[in-house]
Amino acid sequence: MTTTANIADLRKDYKLASLDEGDVAPSPLAQFDKWFKEALNAELPEPNAMTLATCDAQARPSARIVLIKGYDERGFVYFTNYESHKAQDLAANNRAAMLFFWPELERQIRIQGRVEKISAADSDDYYRSRPLASRIGAWASPQSQVIPSRTTLEARVAAFEAEYGENPPRPSHWGGYRVVPQVMEFWQGRRSRLHDRIQYRLNNAVWKIERLAP
Repeated sequence: MTTTANIADLRKDYKLASLDEGDVAPSPLAQFDKWFKEALNAELPEPNAMTLATCDAQARPSARIVLIKGYDERGFVYFTNYESHKAQDLAANNRAAMLFFWPELERQIRIQGRVEKISAADSDDYYRSRPLASRIGAWASPQSQVIPSRTTLEARVAAFEAEYGENPPRPSHWGGYRVVPQVMEFWQGRRSRLHDRIQYRLNNAVWKIERLAP
């Protein structure tokens, strides 16, 4: 196997913090809230960016970076085109995995769960809060579809700007999803790759807290 010189020697020894079962919140959403606020306070670039992994009906995986736009005890919300690649995956298989990676804090959060659409009213509320260009973009982009050129996309933007002006309605093909967690893992880097991994697993509506081997 050919590799870039020295790639095998790339490594970092993690030493910023530790994580113990006795230190975490009873609820994984409360623990997420704590860590997310610490990421905000650390002024990390786009702390709400996460990898979202889905599978299609043939169990072929696909992953991409998306931005969460809200979270509470029900789960994590993001927005997309309901006709996109990831939406088609979810129509066939409503299970997904999420990963937040904050290298500056030597932390990861892994989430597995089912996915559901949020209400139309909640999607409307968020859509209205977006900048005008983003609202028009939701109309103009046939997300994940092949298009002839950038010029084609720009022409669609101009057409929808002319049609809707400054008050475009939310497209019916665009809205929010909620990932409802069933397993969440909080990973804190430690020295010598002996990382702390605390897992929450939903069992009969009760969150069970467990330590995983690194």
